[in-house]
Amino acid sequence: MLHEFFESEKIECYAVLSYSDVREINTRLREGCGFEPKSVIIYLLPYYAGATENLSVYAASLDYHIVIRGISERLGGYLSDIFPKASYRGFGDHSPIDECSAALSAGLGIRGDNGLIINEKYGSYVFIGDMITDIEPDRLGAVQPKDIGECHHCGACRAACPTGILRGEGCDCLSAITQRKGELTENEAALMKKINTVWGCDICQSICPYNREPQITPIEFFHRERIPCLSSDILDTMGKEEFTSRAFAWRGRKTVERNLKLLGY
Repeated sequence: MLHEFFESEKIECYAVLSYSDVREINTRLREGCGFEPKSVIIYLLPYYAGATENLSVYAASLDYHIVIRGISERLGGYLSDIFPKASYRGFGDHSPIDECSAALSAGLGIRGDNGLIINEKYGSYVFIGDMITDIEPDRLGAVQPKDIGECHHCGACRAACPTGILRGEGCDCLSAITQRKGELTENEAALMKKINTVWGCDICQSICPYNREPQITPIEFFHRERIPCLSSDILDTMGKEEFTSRAFAWRGRKTVERNLKLLGY
């Protein structure tokens, strides 16, 4: 039943699980929906649209929360046409459930040593979206949860991790360091310069054998208004609305300006 909708969205990887088969991590968020969920529609959004110079690949495109909100609205309308009395709520990145665990249980990928889901076709360059609903699972074609598969544990991501957190040696991912407000330590600043990152870190992904030949996303949203290399000149031309539409905006303009100045962009 959902095939028609997801095909129209160019989303290839999706599944339905019973809500009882997923791990709830935010009860208050679920209670705020105002209904008792019975099923979860989970899907992957491949986002790789080309290499970048000083930004994590996900941050080169417009903020992925925008496309997830749009999909949630359209999926909700699609469900309402078929189940007029149904209740539903879409999420992405901030959900009542452990989205990665649900996607793994649904068979949409395997778990990498860096904690990311690795899809057979798109590697780890995928976002996870979900919608909870009070529609009975069998009416949506729910699948039974599968045993979670794992990567080959080749050790590449752990060896390449610039902060050592994947080896149990550090406290923060470099991506988190680039997003930290205020002053950075000398070591943190030096590491950002060494890796040449203004925002985010993709090293554990780019080194992964499953991402050796990343597939380009078929979803047009991730191709629009890309910024493979962010500079102060580009940032200065952005008004408030344009800036807030970017994934690197959530920590504020000053944080991004600091990073650009630090790296000489």
